[in-house]
Amino acid sequence: MHSTTTTTPTGATAASAPNPWDVALEQFDIAARHLRLDDGMKEVLRTPKRQLIVSVPVRMDDGSFRVFTGFRVQHNVTRGPAKGGIRYHWNVTLDEVKALAAWMTWKTAVVNIPYGGAKGGVICNPKEMSESELQRMTRRYTTEISLLIGPERDIPAPDVYTNAQTMAWIMDTYSMHCGYSVPGVVTGKPLSIGGSAGRNEATARGCMFTIREAMKALGLSMQGSTVAVQGYGNAGSIAATLLHQAGCKVIAVSDSRGGILNRKGLDPWEVIGYKAEKGSVVGFPGAEKISNEDLIELECEVLVPAGLEGAITGQNAPRVRAKIIAEAANGPTTPEADRILHEKKAFVIPDILANAGGVTVSYLEWVQNREELFWEEDEVNARLERVMVRAFNDVIRIAKNDRIDMRTAALALAIGRVAEATRVRGIYP
Repeated sequence: MHSTTTTTPTGATAASAPNPWDVALEQFDIAARHLRLDDGMKEVLRTPKRQLIVSVPVRMDDGSFRVFTGFRVQHNVTRGPAKGGIRYHWNVTLDEVKALAAWMTWKTAVVNIPYGGAKGGVICNPKEMSESELQRMTRRYTTEISLLIGPERDIPAPDVYTNAQTMAWIMDTYSMHCGYSVPGVVTGKPLSIGGSAGRNEATARGCMFTIREAMKALGLSMQGSTVAVQGYGNAGSIAATLLHQAGCKVIAVSDSRGGILNRKGLDPWEVIGYKAEKGSVVGFPGAEKISNEDLIELECEVLVPAGLEGAITGQNAPRVRAKIIAEAANGPTTPEADRILHEKKAFVIPDILANAGGVTVSYLEWVQNREELFWEEDEVNARLERVMVRAFNDVIRIAKNDRIDMRTAALALAIGRVAEATRVRGIYP
């Protein structure tokens, strides 16, 4: 398996991580063998449908021009329009975007919503750009990928270092080109322009629902169970607050600068406020500093990897002591680590299930836009809960019946659904 060397925002080189596209293909091949797919179907399903690379020239605030590189990959659209986020990050690569697009295909299929999979990204450091520079870059990037996106073709959403404001700029740019407002071209928008109640918390809420169901399956109680959250962005911080409200004890959280630990428990809301003020969770009063690596190896009931890909590898997996690993991030566990965790009898809730709450409520937002009829937040959350609980039960049933791990079970369910749709539709011409 190829590895990639990652670079921090300051330019320092971090430890190399497996190539995410290699990881995605290896995961696919394991599930495809379990399903006994023929070679032709395997080749169709593992190959991205479209890969677009664009140059994004941007006038910076000082009057100079920079050219950024952007990507949009549509992996599969057999079951419906492509769906997937856009990330702004200094380490974005085409292989990463391809992997994320493939995971989106399987994610939408595992929760059985009528979408395919896509992903986008721009190589940039948003931490070093002003809001006006980010707006100009977003609008130009939108224009460059506009030949692919659309409410019936490909619907972007927020991802790493993008947010509701980013989606508003994309929606406005696309609408200006059309000559009328098209709210359904993106999801994760502000409420004022057609966003859905409950969307901001959806990824974390869906993750919490799957953790709750996993605890039921393992005979554990939410009350007093210890939780460690690696990555305290939107998904990680909201997951921490929801688990705290459900009775769990959040003992450790981290961000890109490091982590904090208090075995008596942290108040997730206070940590969110501290990070908003200081820029990091590090230094939070009453907690000791730990590294991201140490956090992953803490003894706890639940570990929530909510950062970037490749956090749990063959090197650190033997030292992971959590009973449940709920993957709020995409691709945080390598195939080698999967095998080790399965042997240790750790219960992994795979990313395509654990973090599918975001795309599920994105689907609900898209439906509301198309119908021009909006639901209250409690109805959105109730619909999300039904989808997540049903999907969890579908996956764990396959895992138990076929005696396979949860990731292979989730992928088998998803790939089987896409394969059946491909078979029924046939290959044109």
